[in-house]
Amino acid sequence: MSSVEKICAHRFGMILLTAVAPAAWGTTYIVTEKFLPPDRPLFAALVRALPVGLVLLAWCRRLPRGDWWWKATVMGLCNIGAFFPLIFLAAYHLPGGLAATIQAISPLAVMALAWPLIGERPAAARVGAAVIGLVGVTLLVLRSPDGVTTLGLAGAFGSVLVSALGFVLVKRWTPPVDMLTLVSWQLVVGGIALLPLALLVEGAPPAIDLEAALGYGWIAVVGTGLAYVCWFTGLRAMPAGAVSLIGLVNPVVGTALGVAFAAEAFGWVQALGMALVLGGVLLGQRTARRRTAPRPPQALARDRELVAAKMGP
Repeated sequence: MSSVEKICAHRFGMILLTAVAPAAWGTTYIVTEKFLPPDRPLFAALVRALPVGLVLLAWCRRLPRGDWWWKATVMGLCNIGAFFPLIFLAAYHLPGGLAATIQAISPLAVMALAWPLIGERPAAARVGAAVIGLVGVTLLVLRSPDGVTTLGLAGAFGSVLVSALGFVLVKRWTPPVDMLTLVSWQLVVGGIALLPLALLVEGAPPAIDLEAALGYGWIAVVGTGLAYVCWFTGLRAMPAGAVSLIGLVNPVVGTALGVAFAAEAFGWVQALGMALVLGGVLLGQRTARRRTAPRPPQALARDRELVAAKMGP
């Protein structure tokens, strides 16, 4: 296998690994609807973050040092502590389709922040892929605009901004530890921030039966712990804009599960939307491969000859 083929194979594997995260996040909607106690979003967010974060931290047995105390705190608040309450605020105060559509602008927000913060200039084709994906998500999930509130819109746009900032910071700050440890720090920080908020707003935890326990276990272990390890691993290895486009897999999985298990409607408009979303994701990855592919050996040889000629005998 040539070096180019090895790089492409590695990138394809990294894309699949990263896609585990939005695919897992896409199951959250159906799991929440079918298994979890109603009207307890902050408790659900707390259960998603703190227990698995503490388990991972106990497994890794490594705490931040030096300036990584405040860096881990900032990333934990952006990616977990602030993001989870804001996304649930949007879910409870906006129609589901509108909330998902606003979330679909996340790739554009990530690209906009990645440019000044890490010098990653967005390619025109990748911006176009994000717009295609946004149109696709709109067709896939958008419903009646009834029920829109200012509070819901603030939560939706706020969740997009804080998560985009958190994702870009994961690339800006090179961690001194493995990705599992970095995820554990963020989950614990976010969980500690959520604990007093959940107790203050929602009171004591709800009664939990076997179905709820299984549902909480799924969103905590798979939908949070495993998902964030895969997501941040992809962020470290690939351009932030390309990774953010993979996140559009989330509403595709959520829609497919809703059709399969909740008898949700699915027609040609939704099918077109799904095709556009997946097309935008693939277009963004093709652009990433072209921009990161190595120069062929013949071109490198010509470059060396030109340098030698300029330097002289």
